[in-house]
Amino acid sequence: MALAIMIQGAGSNVGKSMLVAGLARACVRRGLNVAPFKPQNMSNNAAVTEDGGEIGRAQALQALACRRTPHSDMNPVLLKPESDTGAQIIVQGQRFATLRARDYGTAKPSLLPPVLDSFHRLCASADLVLVEGAGSPAEINLRAGDIANMGFAEAAGVPVILVGDIDRGGVIAQIVGTQAVLTPSDAARIKGFAINKFRGDPSLFDAGLDEIAGRTRWPSLGVVPWFADAWRLPAEDVIDIASSPHGGPLKIAVPRLGRIANFDDLDPLSAEPQVSVEIIEPGRPLPGDAGLVLIPGSKSTTADLAVFRANGWDIDLMAHVRRGGHVLGICGGYQMLGREIADPEGIEGTPGCVTGLGLLDVTTVMRPEKRLSRTRASYLPTGAMVEGYEIHIGQTDGPDCTHAWLEVDGQHHGASSADGRVRGCYLHGLFASDAFRAAYLSGFGAASTLAYDVSVEETLDALAAHLETHMDIDLLLQLAGTPRAP
Repeated sequence: MALAIMIQGAGSNVGKSMLVAGLARACVRRGLNVAPFKPQNMSNNAAVTEDGGEIGRAQALQALACRRTPHSDMNPVLLKPESDTGAQIIVQGQRFATLRARDYGTAKPSLLPPVLDSFHRLCASADLVLVEGAGSPAEINLRAGDIANMGFAEAAGVPVILVGDIDRGGVIAQIVGTQAVLTPSDAARIKGFAINKFRGDPSLFDAGLDEIAGRTRWPSLGVVPWFADAWRLPAEDVIDIASSPHGGPLKIAVPRLGRIANFDDLDPLSAEPQVSVEIIEPGRPLPGDAGLVLIPGSKSTTADLAVFRANGWDIDLMAHVRRGGHVLGICGGYQMLGREIADPEGIEGTPGCVTGLGLLDVTTVMRPEKRLSRTRASYLPTGAMVEGYEIHIGQTDGPDCTHAWLEVDGQHHGASSADGRVRGCYLHGLFASDAFRAAYLSGFGAASTLAYDVSVEETLDALAAHLETHMDIDLLLQLAGTPRAP
């Protein structure tokens, strides 16, 4: 039976996902067979697994850190927000239901059995399972029926390490305050703490560590300095997308849609030295000096199309095209570029049709069946091979599909305007293919010498070395425990 330990945060975005990835690679380098696990995640940035399911993008990165193939058991419950009050619920990789937040709270206890099933299957194939929590256990109003933090830790019998984010300030209160609001039994599950994102000399916080340890009676696993190369790793949240520190002359403008989804297409582009990826927040115009406007995927295409128009981005986009600029739409962005989006069954809301941006002569019809597949394609202009994935509802057809620019299994894929300046496709992840990315960027006069997958691997190794230096991984492994038997 594997050992397991859970990394929980004293707040959201304390860096749990990255710490788990780095710890996983560090333990793999020590010769351990490691698996990542997150009972519940909330993200529209999903990855398609080899077993035909979907998990959070962060768990796919952690699987890579473990040198494992991503599997739906690594994230058995994935919440994909479709509105401010509801989300699609993915259970063990497959769509389970679409529920309002209140209804999901009622349904959570019924999801604990599949969560534990997935966890124990991973335990059977690993020496160590690194579990990532969600949000914070200090949100005690959510403790009843919890499957993401202490509820899971209690059910599975897994010890916990609590992580605080010193970059936000108030980290002593984060850690000590969490202990203060937890029940004695939940607080007893926490076996140690760590501080993340320190800028400067970590020894300057020695007195702070003493205060936390003295007040909580928990041992410190260390103070982790800011990891400057974090931008090189795939981002789970669009706010973490960052270009190369120096940026480049080719500006790619990306409107931030309200339900932006599967934006991992941006990660390889943001790592290119000759490219600057600029996320355009609502209320800002699309920049006039952009060489490419990339409209990303969306969890709610018609709703995000309305947001696109409300921001005046449709007007900006037309001006961009008139100036000779290029446009690329991926998945939901592809659907928006067409003449019409028909939703006869009301999958995304009220049944009906919505007029698209009209830059591609295609029409999309929404259907309830979701396409989930890992896909190999070739880039027709050069023959470069592309590996990616599809994750969408809807079928798109029309005259501009005869100007396809990709080929999948001998069939044309995607669409293009007659002049080639406006393109769309359903294939996510295509920019991770070095040969394709180099060929595509060369059309803008931007040279690419980046080996993206190699860069990610090197960064994971550097992150592992960073944690080996600044965290007590020996203590972490001593504190890991044998989970409760199923």
